[in-house]
Amino acid sequence: MRIGVDVGGTNTDAVLMDGGRVLAWTKQPTSADVEGGVTAAIRAVLEDFGTSAAHVSSVMIGTTHFVNALVERRELDRVGVLRLASPSGEALPPLTGWPEDLAACIGRHYHLLPGGYEVDGREMAPLDEVRLRDAALDLKARGIAAIAVSCAFSPINAAMEQRAAALLSEVWPEAAITLSSEIGRIGFIERENSAILNAALTSLATRVVRSFGRAVAALGIEAPLFISQNDGTLVSAAQAEAYPVMTMGSGPTNSMRGAAFLSGVADAIVMDVGGTTTDIGVLASGYPRESSISVDIGGARTNFRMPDILAIGLGGGTRIHLDPALYEAGEPAGAALRVGPDSVGYRLAQEGMLFGGQTLTASDIALRTGQADFGDPALLPAMSDAVVAAVDGRIRAILEEGLDRMKTGRDKVTILAVGGGNFLIPDSLGGAAQVIRPPHAVVANAVGAAIAQVGAQVERVVSYDALAREEAIEQVAALAREQVLAAGGDPASLTLADVEETYLSYLPGRAVQIRVRAVADLAFEAPAGGEAAAIGVPHEA
Repeated sequence: MRIGVDVGGTNTDAVLMDGGRVLAWTKQPTSADVEGGVTAAIRAVLEDFGTSAAHVSSVMIGTTHFVNALVERRELDRVGVLRLASPSGEALPPLTGWPEDLAACIGRHYHLLPGGYEVDGREMAPLDEVRLRDAALDLKARGIAAIAVSCAFSPINAAMEQRAAALLSEVWPEAAITLSSEIGRIGFIERENSAILNAALTSLATRVVRSFGRAVAALGIEAPLFISQNDGTLVSAAQAEAYPVMTMGSGPTNSMRGAAFLSGVADAIVMDVGGTTTDIGVLASGYPRESSISVDIGGARTNFRMPDILAIGLGGGTRIHLDPALYEAGEPAGAALRVGPDSVGYRLAQEGMLFGGQTLTASDIALRTGQADFGDPALLPAMSDAVVAAVDGRIRAILEEGLDRMKTGRDKVTILAVGGGNFLIPDSLGGAAQVIRPPHAVVANAVGAAIAQVGAQVERVVSYDALAREEAIEQVAALAREQVLAAGGDPASLTLADVEETYLSYLPGRAVQIRVRAVADLAFEAPAGGEAAAIGVPHEA
């Protein structure tokens, strides 16, 4: 049996699964120390099903903790940046364009050093090891233990970054080093930003991931612990400590993967409604569509793998702004009624009128229209049908606008409605062919964590003039397969999930950027029939 956990800002969801079946599930408040909430959630599902920790074969956890830390500018490390791209790479110094408050948290501790490559792999300038050692000594003297190393076109040739890391470790063995080539894509500034953000999360990642380990150990679970990534695949706890940015988007990704698994639908648009926001993403072949452009994280442009998600300010706790004196009147004029985007969030049970509070929320309207089946209808204020219809219409319009922004064509699409606030999505929606609410939709995120696979993505720029297309793709695919197997993937289930070619017309020699993603079940996790990891397996509610 496997346990999937999703640690959100408000709730920690957990499921206990055996193959394709959800045996038990729970929602527990997220605790300030993270560890307490995870422990409570796992204990709840074990006790609910009446089983012991000895029967658990693996634990998968996804968390939004790291992206929240960046957005809130808390618990971030000071970062030293070593850029290997001089002299041509000195036009824009590191942290250019960053929000001042975020840059102030991280500090402007950088050194611009000779080095880097051209796009075809030729050396732009030799690495100056003397200056590199001096820079390392300077950062050590200032007590900056999180270091990001960036080098021009290092995804094509990572040799200089790797040599720099070796020298840094000699000078300062305790330093945590992030290499940009191991995180970001070709674009230099976005890749360097990604490495800096990763380095800034070094201490927090260590604390959070190890608290997960303590929570699991405290319950007597000896099974391995995995952390889910932005693309819906897994990494070990040690890898998550080293690369926390690769797990920042795991929350919406887990919801989308769980929605696909629970519904048996692999291509759709997923609407994940929480207490404060609705995340809308496109599901393609059972995986979230990745963003193809730079992604803004906390105000900094990055280019590591992230799901393409539209977040809108509508959830179960969204405030409805309307003068109470107009509750029993006719349809309110445009400016008199506003839906969100602010929310009572996790205080819905205290502030929502359906629980006896004083704030009119989207959940109150859903109870009034019959879409929600919790709370006490007798506690709702008297409201005219016209007012209820007006608010309901505004909510529908927000959802339909979000859907239109994420659709890629005019055809109607299937909607998978999940999350604790999925009742806000009406059964019929403009632009939707059908709305499906899979069983256990409220914990689809935890299910997504539980079914996650091992994966790897490799990206290379090659010339089809120098290497035949089929051979070039196979070489990149072989590297991706190798990484999946090294991470514990089952060879029998190893598949290529995605092969992408981007022709770089501005370069000579028919240059092409090849990106290959491979996935596999965990080697020890494949149950009889292999049903656990397959997308679209009929679900037993």
